Amino acid sequence: MPYATNQNVRIHYQVEGEGLPLVLQHGFSNSLDTWYERGYVDPLKHDYRLILIDARGHGASDKPHDPEAYALQLRAGDIGAVLDHLHIAHAHFFGYSMGGWIGFGLAQYAPERFPALIIGGAQPYARSMEHQRQGLQKALTQGREAFAAGLEALYGALTPRQKARVLANDLEALLASVAQDRPSLEAVLPTMTMPCLLFAGEADPVYPAVKECVKQMPNSRGSQRSGAATYHEIFSHGVSLTCYRQRKNKGEVQSQSVSFVGAALLRCHHGLRVG
Repeated sequence: MPYATNQNVRIHYQVEGEGLPLVLQHGFSNSLDTWYERGYVDPLKHDYRLILIDARGHGASDKPHDPEAYALQLRAGDIGAVLDHLHIAHAHFFGYSMGGWIGFGLAQYAPERFPALIIGGAQPYARSMEHQRQGLQKALTQGREAFAAGLEALYGALTPRQKARVLANDLEALLASVAQDRPSLEAVLPTMTMPCLLFAGEADPVYPAVKECVKQMPNSRGSQRSGAATYHEIFSHGVSLTCYRQRKNKGEVQSQSVSFVGAALLRCHHGLRVG
């Protein structure tokens, strides 16, 4: 397995394809395998050099139990360490949920390295992580199945493969990663001059915050999916650049997802507003 090291923490990554570098950063309690499962990797690797990263505390990366090890600057530094290890100076970035929050961290700590950002289901304002802490503390007391059940209550049934990955998590590391509430990154928004695309579902709790923060960003566009969609549904079932719509055919859904990412990055690469 390939690893980069950031301040003695090993970060696992995988590289697929050729072309413009594109970092893919998963969400909380997931791993880089999520991008394969959701059908993003095979189509995108024909046009992009995909750099899939297991966030610290997740997947095959190291899992510190010290809350101080999960400062946003360190998480952003993990991505920089992987790029350094690959001798890549600049890369586009696509992150969702926790990965999207890390994207705001990249805008704060390493904006010169990321010419375009796609951020899904994440907002830059201060956020309490108490709900996550309570769920993990319950799981540590009652067992890993309680953690999986809590996720299913929020997001629907997990596939056997997803459930196996959830149950394999180091719960103490995940608890350490949410031990501190997220600070506000609002001050960075006016400095985000790189093209940015933010997306969320209208039923998503973060939607109002996403819609608001776009107003403070000089070169951004926000997109939403109407109806009961959340960013988990958007990420799982696919999105179109001009509108969001649900498709019954799985192949069409994956095509929509890839079209969304590819078209967004193409416009970003040429310095245009995304949307």
